[in-house]
Amino acid sequence: MQQNLVQPGRSLARLRIALVHDWLNQMGGAENVLEELVQLFPGAPVYTSMYDREQMPAMYRNWDIRTSFMQRLPGIHRHHQKYLALYPLAFARTDLSGYDLVLSNKSGFCHGVRTVNQNRRALHVCYCLTPTRYLWLFEQYREREQISPALAALLRPLLAQLRRWDYAAAQRVDHFIAISSEVQRRIRTIYRRESVVIYPPVDTDYFRPAVQPEIGDYYLVVSRLIPYKRIDLAVQAFAHLPHEKLVIVGDGRDRAMLEAQAPPNVHFIGRQPRDRVRALLQRCKAFIFPGMEDFGIAPVEAMAAGRPVIAFAGGGALDTVLPGVSGELFPVQTVESLTSILRAFDPHAYRTEACRSQAERFSAVAFRESLLTYLSGVIESNP
Repeated sequence: MQQNLVQPGRSLARLRIALVHDWLNQMGGAENVLEELVQLFPGAPVYTSMYDREQMPAMYRNWDIRTSFMQRLPGIHRHHQKYLALYPLAFARTDLSGYDLVLSNKSGFCHGVRTVNQNRRALHVCYCLTPTRYLWLFEQYREREQISPALAALLRPLLAQLRRWDYAAAQRVDHFIAISSEVQRRIRTIYRRESVVIYPPVDTDYFRPAVQPEIGDYYLVVSRLIPYKRIDLAVQAFAHLPHEKLVIVGDGRDRAMLEAQAPPNVHFIGRQPRDRVRALLQRCKAFIFPGMEDFGIAPVEAMAAGRPVIAFAGGGALDTVLPGVSGELFPVQTVESLTSILRAFDPHAYRTEACRSQAERFSAVAFRESLLTYLSGVIESNP
């Protein structure tokens, strides 16, 4: 983890602060944000529904992690989705009204904690990774997770009830922070709440240009190989570009299907160590990002390594990729649209320094400074 170069101001340092996270049994972008929050507020307890000590990094064992009754449910660590209906209850029973500031790191239900009780009231700021996706974007989620039509039909009455709870919980949050313009739009549309955008932290200290930058002979994808990532678009595009080479790093349930349809110039190399990924990023002609993400950390890592990005013009890429400077955006999520960009693409037209400069807007230091400035302003305006 990067060195903490930013310290909370006096208005925050004297407050009793609680952090809230949906669950702790797997690593992802949400956990990267949580690690930054713990580093910013090292004395703050982390409230969560459940915690799998063995699956999380060893440093988490030094944190003050406080779980709900769900921690005792059988199989919760491996099959937490099966307990979907219980998360609202778990967080609604979590009374944090005794704190001054509650900072929830939410993609699920953790914004539903209780912050008002009798004469006590905590200020609740929600760092929203997305409004709960499987409630509000269920058809997309169903396709992503390959949920059968029969199970989807059984789930819909429960999801309707959970949406009502989720909306009501969002109205009790005092302030929302969105991770991108796309998530800001969803918060406004779904919750009818306004928010500010503070981008999540990217490790631009680790992902840096090579000492002697050199462009290789390949384009690059680094991704889980699952449907919504749309790696199929990249594979099919390179079937029309036989003189170009595509390297795909990652694994997932779509790998066999993608390999079966891939032309000879597309190479699957599976998961790779982090240092190998960095080396591949540093030398690629461009990083290809054909899916639509709430933010999308991988493209920013590529830019931090000095290389441009070719991304679909949707989601977080609209915030992170600067056309003509740090990459290009293809307007329609089709093979034809991506192929058109690739045919005209000149990998030498993008300066390493310009790509790097764009990525630094999303560094961990930028995240800390923006978050602390915002929280200090909120505290001062809510004495």
